[in-house]
Order: sequence, then structure tokens, then C-alpha cells
Amino acid sequence: PAQRHVQVTEMVIEKAKRLVEHGRDVVILLDSITRLGRAYNTVVPSSGKVLTGGVDANALQRPKRFFGAARNIEEGGSLTIIATALIETGSRMDEVIFEEFKGTGNSEIILDRKVSDKRVFPAIDITRSGTRKEELLVSPADLSKMFVLRRILNPMGTVDSMEFLLDKLRGTKSNAEFFNSMNT
Repeated sequence: PAQRHVQVTEMVIEKAKRLVEHGRDVVILLDSITRLGRAYNTVVPSSGKVLTGGVDANALQRPKRFFGAARNIEEGGSLTIIATALIETGSRMDEVIFEEFKGTGNSEIILDRKVSDKRVFPAIDITRSGTRKEELLVSPADLSKMFVLRRILNPMGTVDSMEFLLDKLRGTKSNAEFFNSMNT
């Protein structure tokens, strides 16, 4: 039931925060932010203002706070939240919830059914997936190569781009070797 879903969520985030305060690194796997949003929509008292899809205006405040708790604390631990979101379900509510959280994370990995149906794994839509502030994670030379790679993959289509990338990656032993093999 929704009430229990919300209760467990609140307990988990509080426990995670305490662990982080004591220097621990915590990872929460949340499947899914959409279901969590639906649960809160059911249990939160009505604000009288209903958004598109039947979502109460206050329903997503606490899930956003939950998601916003992810951080790295100086002289403490870190809290990482990896969450899934249901999209293309035909439910307007699911789309509204997804749109509220879209862009709030540091990274988005979009899975694609067409890629999965072709039995290509991981079934990632390379062109729609990415990391924010990637310039803080890789060298300028590798970042430049990543941009070139995206320009090559983008016109190929979802399935072909993933097959192409996997083929090239299988031919090398590491990401560094892969990037070194690129002529840019």
C-alpha cells in the first residue's frame, strides 16, 4: 500500500543520512521514482490544486527532497541515489512525475526498447544519455574525443549506434585504450 511505501522511504532516507553523517558512503537504489511519486500523491493531504495527470501540487515535494538528499559531505560520507523512472506507460501521471524529476540528477541513462528487442545489451540510447559536468570527470583530450564520438553516433540511430560502439569497445581492453585508438 502507498502508506507503507512512503513510510519505508522516509525510514531509508533518514537511516542513509545518519550513516553519511558518520562518514559512510551510501548508495540507494530506487525503483522507481515514478511509483514513489504515485504513492505520495495518494497519501499527501490534498492541497486543492491538482496538476495535469491528477498529481496534487504538494505530492512531489517530499520525493524531490528525498532525491535532493544525494550529496558528498566534507569530512563525512556520501549519499548516491540511483533511481529508475517509468516513461511511455500511457499514463499522464507518470509523464508528469517523470518531467518533474527530469534533469535533477547528475546523469541520465535512457534505456531503449528497440535496442533491447534486438538483444543488444546494455540497451542504452546513447544519444539521449549523458552526464552533466562531464568536463570535471575526464581530461580535456578525452572530452574532445567524446564530443567527436557523439557526432559520429548521433546520425546512426539508436540501435546502430549502440552496436557500433559496443563493437569498437570490444576491440579494446579499456576505455583509455579505446580513446587512444581514436584519430581526432
